[in-house]
Amino acid sequence: MDRGGCQLSGGGGGGPGSDSGTPGMITLEDLESFSEDQLSDSGMDEEEGTAPGEADNDRLLHYWQGVARDMAEPIQQLTTNDNGRSNRERVPFSVLTHKEKCGELLYEKRSYEKANWACVTVSEDTYEQSICYGFMRLMRYICKQNSAGDFLGMTLPIVTVIHTDESQSVISRDVTVAYYLPENHQAQPPMPTDNEIVIEVWPAAVMYTRPFTGPTNEGTIIRQITAMAEVLDTPAVYANNTFMVASYTNAAHANRENEIWFMEWR
Repeated sequence: MDRGGCQLSGGGGGGPGSDSGTPGMITLEDLESFSEDQLSDSGMDEEEGTAPGEADNDRLLHYWQGVARDMAEPIQQLTTNDNGRSNRERVPFSVLTHKEKCGELLYEKRSYEKANWACVTVSEDTYEQSICYGFMRLMRYICKQNSAGDFLGMTLPIVTVIHTDESQSVISRDVTVAYYLPENHQAQPPMPTDNEIVIEVWPAAVMYTRPFTGPTNEGTIIRQITAMAEVLDTPAVYANNTFMVASYTNAAHANRENEIWFMEWR
């Protein structure tokens, strides 16, 4: 397995959402494009989907097959509605101010309300592997493995909380992947059956956000943190070793839409 990311090898590379011949992470949009038969039975067994002795590939394939089975009914619900993707609920916020230069948005200052988030902390060898496994565990919670026993509904963005060293040049292996509970589940969040997924109350917060496109890997994120720090008028106002990456589109898409978030000190 390529240790630079959490990927499938053999039997289709990065899945239907990836560029031709380019492996990518398994995401909601990848799984949405599978047929009903593929979701009921992945069509790949461990011997065909992984090379002998590659324990990481075998483990990822096991995760993928389980998520695909759990998601069969929810994905059918999504794909029967042509507007399913555009109807995904967004995390609510209000814009306080923004800064532009030559028509380019440098950052936006937003206010987010107190809310419930489902979070799982993962510590894999690389950042890419951590967000992949964390996302798949959250998808199982969203689709069926919750106390309501029902599909909870997708929200955007999926947020990754990362920590760096003091120089902001090294990302910690402990990565938290977080899912905003839809509005109709905010008052009474369904409990996860996975005991490593926790429901956290995130307090109201002010975020400085900056958009960027492309893949999210350790090098990209460090560069985005540096770029954001350079454009902030008062860099001392934000936490200097905790940051968030908000992802809005398929992780395998060449022009993936993301944001880097800095939290304002209170």
